[in-house]
Amino acid sequence: MPVGGIVPRTEEDVAGNAADLVVRNARIHTGDARRPQAGALAVRDGVITGVGDDADVAPFVGPSTTVVGALGRRVVPGLNDAHLHVIRGGLSYVLELRWDGVRSLRQALAMLREQAARTPSGQWVRVVGGWSAEQFAERRPPTPAELNEAAPDTPVFVLHLYQSAILNRAALKAVGYDATTPDPKGGQIVRGRGGEPTGMLLAAPGALVLYSTLAKAPALPPEDRKASTRHFLRELNRFGLTSAIDAAGGFQNFPENYATVTELAREGLLSLRIAYHLFPQTGGQELDDLRRWIEAVRPEDGDEWLRLNGAGENLTWAAADFENFAEPRPELGSYEAEFEKAVRLLMENGWGFRLHATYDETIRRDLAVFEKLAAEGLFPQGNRWLFDHAETVSRESLDRIARLGGALSVQNRLSFQGETFTRRYGAGAAAEAPPIRAMLDRGLNVAAGTDATRVSSYNPWVALHWLVSGRTVGGLAMRPAQNRVDRATALAMYTAAGAALTGEQDVKGVLRPGCYGDLAVLSDDFFTVPEHEIPDIESVLTVVGGVQTVLTAAAAVTAAVGGGGDARYPLIVLLGLAMGLQNAVARRLGVPDLTTTVLTLTLTGLAADSPAAGGAGPRPGRRILSALAMLLGGLVGAVLVRHGQPSVALALAALLLLATAVTARRLSAADAPWAPPVS
Repeated sequence: MPVGGIVPRTEEDVAGNAADLVVRNARIHTGDARRPQAGALAVRDGVITGVGDDADVAPFVGPSTTVVGALGRRVVPGLNDAHLHVIRGGLSYVLELRWDGVRSLRQALAMLREQAARTPSGQWVRVVGGWSAEQFAERRPPTPAELNEAAPDTPVFVLHLYQSAILNRAALKAVGYDATTPDPKGGQIVRGRGGEPTGMLLAAPGALVLYSTLAKAPALPPEDRKASTRHFLRELNRFGLTSAIDAAGGFQNFPENYATVTELAREGLLSLRIAYHLFPQTGGQELDDLRRWIEAVRPEDGDEWLRLNGAGENLTWAAADFENFAEPRPELGSYEAEFEKAVRLLMENGWGFRLHATYDETIRRDLAVFEKLAAEGLFPQGNRWLFDHAETVSRESLDRIARLGGALSVQNRLSFQGETFTRRYGAGAAAEAPPIRAMLDRGLNVAAGTDATRVSSYNPWVALHWLVSGRTVGGLAMRPAQNRVDRATALAMYTAAGAALTGEQDVKGVLRPGCYGDLAVLSDDFFTVPEHEIPDIESVLTVVGGVQTVLTAAAAVTAAVGGGGDARYPLIVLLGLAMGLQNAVARRLGVPDLTTTVLTLTLTGLAADSPAAGGAGPRPGRRILSALAMLLGGLVGAVLVRHGQPSVALALAALLLLATAVTARRLSAADAPWAPPVS
């Protein structure tokens, strides 16, 4: 049948080259210097086969081709988080409450109270990463007393950066902490006058006390970990992420904790490409672990969906500098002898690595080991290697990294810890943390990521906002203009640069023929949206390998009506009515998986983002209209339920959604068929 005004060609006409997917009428940022902009592209068998304008890809449209009209929206290469703890995060994702982007502690506690009410007996409420006290209007974390009030019987664990954790009484009881419990090495259990724990745990300076306590919480059974991981990967897809480099980490054992993603990859159920690393877990046994892995696996084992990339982010525990900026920089003991053995072993066996290093003092010591091996002709021997984090790396160290063929991966940890860093080291040091422009000026490959999930948010647009603005989530301006990057450079750091870290720069990170069909159609144009709105960007359509992984009903409506205009409002009303009807019935029937939080969050967002609360007040008319429509739908649904007609209410909701789809289709068809891309 005709699609967008074009009659698909027959199989004979396309000579077996029919695309599986065509995206047209788009503003495509390809990331390819040879053709930086385009209006359309075609994907076949997971690989891009054509990039150009609508006329260039029209010959690829066959009878079974899916054609997506982007209606002038911005399309970018799929994002690639170069440092994400995605494997570990997926195993517990469905157990966690997220405070990412929540603007007030009052709202956060309300969410916690609601989560506790629906948490099954024996499980915990856990808030692990993605927030900072500086993002709240109150500018403070919750107290143990507030957690006790919100959840008197359900154990609650709230992690605040690398600095502290807050537990309620039920959690203290669950982990067995009492007046007789000794403080762990490198940590402190804060106590009251009688010696009883108050519920505060402090990293002083290391975070082991925080993570070892969290490890006492009940884990998901093996049969539920696949579903949890798939939910997490879809959540990442929602932001336009199509790839991630897993940096391993503490409490992530190989091969046990990699079994879930390995099974999903074997079943073809991954919606995110993952390159992973291996991290020795036990101090004193690091060399034994590395030898065992070298005998069992090789870098690049796997395929384009799941592959081994090397060792790290720690090689030996003694060489790791903790990044709790509330505490002084840790003074590391002598570690070079064992560290050199580990690096030598990797180089002799063709293994690359990544290395956690926060402070220049650590980086200089590591570089001395590398230079010693280089003098013997053993480093780097063509192996990929990089430093992670590098907040205080010096220009001298950057020159040494460049001479040794290294790379860097920076993360927006200071989006969440910037105020703490500035208080300790001063505004001058904060302005250079990290020295991104100096890295790029030396021609180094600098990739970007989040270091989520235990401190930072996994939202890549928060990280991209930090790269271009230099601001924290609390609004502190840290890095001046001379140490920030433009939006195109930031996007390249989140796409092509990450691909280079895994040796996939020829097939990933740009949109050109021969590369993977990984892309995101954005809710707002990253290149023109006001800077403060960058963190609010999402993907209305994420494609991985030519497969549409995320396209929600609301996203479909948004994509259909294009850039705005009055046409959005009837669709908002239709969706609001349907959601109100659904919520009324869900509440009456007590369906646990259909909550009524959408209306709550809409109203809360309207208040929290208002000028009176210090916000920018974005889209108040649409939010009010949405809330009114949902309330009207809820009223109608309640009347029908009261009169014993829940099935009628659900049927009416379905009809409204059908009307929404038909309206969206008609609005989409109203565009000029096969129109030239919007410039």
